[in-house]
Amino acid sequence: MLFNTLTYLIFITLVFCIHWSVKNKQAQNGVIVLASMVFYGWWSVPCLGLMVGTCVLNYLLVKAMQWHKPQTKRKPWMVFALLMNFGILGVFKYFNFFADNLAVLLHSLNMNADLPTLNIILPVGISFYTFQLSAYVIDCYRKELYPALSFMQFMAFICFFPQLVAGPIERGRNLLPQFGKKRTFNEATATEGMRLILWGLVKKMLIADNCAAQVDFVFSNYETVSASTLWLGALYFTFQIYGDFSGYCDMAIGSAKLFGIQLTQNFNRPYFATSMQDFWRRWHITLMGWFKDYVYIPLGGNRKGDLRKRINNLIVFTLSGLWHGSNWTFVCWGLYHALVYYLPVKRLAFLLVVIGWVIFRAPDMEVAAGFLAGMFQPITLITTPACSRMPLLLIVLLMVVEWRMKDHQHPFLWKNYGWQSSQMVRMVVYWLIFFTTVLFGGEQIQFIYFQF
Repeated sequence: MLFNTLTYLIFITLVFCIHWSVKNKQAQNGVIVLASMVFYGWWSVPCLGLMVGTCVLNYLLVKAMQWHKPQTKRKPWMVFALLMNFGILGVFKYFNFFADNLAVLLHSLNMNADLPTLNIILPVGISFYTFQLSAYVIDCYRKELYPALSFMQFMAFICFFPQLVAGPIERGRNLLPQFGKKRTFNEATATEGMRLILWGLVKKMLIADNCAAQVDFVFSNYETVSASTLWLGALYFTFQIYGDFSGYCDMAIGSAKLFGIQLTQNFNRPYFATSMQDFWRRWHITLMGWFKDYVYIPLGGNRKGDLRKRINNLIVFTLSGLWHGSNWTFVCWGLYHALVYYLPVKRLAFLLVVIGWVIFRAPDMEVAAGFLAGMFQPITLITTPACSRMPLLLIVLLMVVEWRMKDHQHPFLWKNYGWQSSQMVRMVVYWLIFFTTVLFGGEQIQFIYFQF
């Protein structure tokens, strides 16, 4: 069930009405959990069973961990839960990748190997809910978070449908308490949520979907098109993935606000970053926060000298790349960002990000290398890009709007005086934006991060 469909509009309207018609937190959480089961089961009922089963086991393991006070007795429960979580993730997402690469390695050593592979589908959003579950287990083990008071509260926290399949990756300290109390309807919060949903639709349908067809064309013909076309294709993918992923997060955060829930910000105008370090403070904020708290700091962070800090950073970015998928392009994309992370660049930060996205988007490293080599061929002034330049106008408009935005805000904030104070005028503008988005949006495609 995609956010940018009539099906989702009907679905969230029904859930909204039912949620606010009940009178206590248990019933409200029950509505959320049931809606989340329907939302996730829309893709695959067997995958829904896997997710629910994983949630039940994690809930019980944390309960068992609570029975023991000493850390030495709590640790085995935590280790078992993490091994289970990442074991399930590894089987579904990485088993075939490692089996295929091991077979290639053995063949290069003149050793015949007929290794088995699994004919299974990748459950949508498995990386997201696995990381959320694992953070919950670790925080409870560290006693930084008090476990959920009820199974329904826990399930609402893990399975909350707006952010279930593509983030933000929530922490228990933010989301769990919100499901531990009765929520009261707030018109201003709900209105803010609808504005965010509209802004997310603009970024997804107008920006990402219009760029998608041009990106597919350029990557399919990278060997024959000009260098200027390759640069344009790389630029289009840079904004396709941003409009797609940040648009999803805007709609997720907006949908959550309709139920009185505040999700964590996941993007903060990343393409205005002044350095690579600044970029990673603005892009996919919740994922990098997860790696910082549960990988980088436990490895020593920056407390053991500059060399160790850089090694820790390399590990984090390699794992971040691998988190995105079982392909060497993702691993190399992570390594690339580890290498450029400390470069003292300012105006070149955006250029480095664009180059990195080529590696990320390519189906394999051969295509990535050929695409990048073609980008740095001489560009003549008479060369005309082979793909449409229409999305450039939309990209420019997006950047102008975001340039005028302040941190943690969105463009549909109105002043309380003059023509902007008129509710009728606001509604007309909103509907114009909505119909423009529907009429001029590109061909509908699935959100990119659903595959992760």
